[in-house]
Amino acid sequence: MNTPKKTVVIGATGTLGAPISIHLKNAGYDVVAAGHRKSDNGFFADHGITYISMDISKKEDFNKLPQEDVYAVLNFAGALPASMEGYNADLYISSIIQGTLNVLEYTHKVKADRIIFPQSLFDISYKFGSKEPISADSRRIAPIEGDHAVYVIAKNAAVDLIEHYHAVYGLKRFILRLSRVYLYHPNPYTFTDGKKVMISDRYLIYRAIKGEDIELWGDPDRLLETCSVRDFLQIVEKSLTADHDGGIYNIGSGGSTLRERIEGIIKVFSPKDKPSRIIACPEKRDAMQFVLDISKTCQELGYEPQDTWESYLQMFKDDMEKQPFAKLWGKEEDYL
Repeated sequence: MNTPKKTVVIGATGTLGAPISIHLKNAGYDVVAAGHRKSDNGFFADHGITYISMDISKKEDFNKLPQEDVYAVLNFAGALPASMEGYNADLYISSIIQGTLNVLEYTHKVKADRIIFPQSLFDISYKFGSKEPISADSRRIAPIEGDHAVYVIAKNAAVDLIEHYHAVYGLKRFILRLSRVYLYHPNPYTFTDGKKVMISDRYLIYRAIKGEDIELWGDPDRLLETCSVRDFLQIVEKSLTADHDGGIYNIGSGGSTLRERIEGIIKVFSPKDKPSRIIACPEKRDAMQFVLDISKTCQELGYEPQDTWESYLQMFKDDMEKQPFAKLWGKEEDYL
């Protein structure tokens, strides 16, 4: 009988880290979950996973982690603009640049085979606005203005550090450039320029549930990139089994139009006897348009997108009802 491969998931209490940990445990990996939270409320123990509280910016905290027989390290920790009230650039530097360096030193020390790291989509934001799919190997350029600037600068520096450890030590690296990964989280809010706002899709879902009119702003045929959590987890698992050195991979599904999104939300969430009406508002602001070229992800990792926008929404609705991460994240009423 083969011994399960030990994988360390850092940032395991986060929106992506938690489902990654559960998925890999169910796939037969020996998962160690690490996060900044002092307590996970017993969530991971319920799934047979060890939880370790640590601060990624402190080198000494890595002594809490396994020191041998580690196959892979998944670094999904770090400050995010979407969860930052106000603005503190120091958090990006300490958690992403210093934190990633600490992760790499740990990964090298324990002789892990590979690292998986999420890259910001905004390193290619200079290519947004077109329906032309953006290559995974596009030049990485951080914006110099806006609430994502220092965040992307830090992410690019982290990727450079990972590439350095690959070149010098042969560390396999799978850098996943994320479009928005769609999954249910009980918190319906995000932060834009440090200010709390409701996530746009959640606002539309709430209106659809009540059968209220939904405005369709700007050009209804603007393409918006998506990736369901199920497809994302497929890519993460394939990154762990790939028999090559890795690289940068786009995480997406080919996109869907704004019209398709709103029609799907109404179909899945509106009462059948009172579906929301779509109100065209072509004079209002267009949605940000971009599409990722996922051919490299498909060819090198064997990725095959499984979900449609509608099937994602059905998964979202099911999780809204089942609340599978409530013990870790709380429930919707805790955020409203």
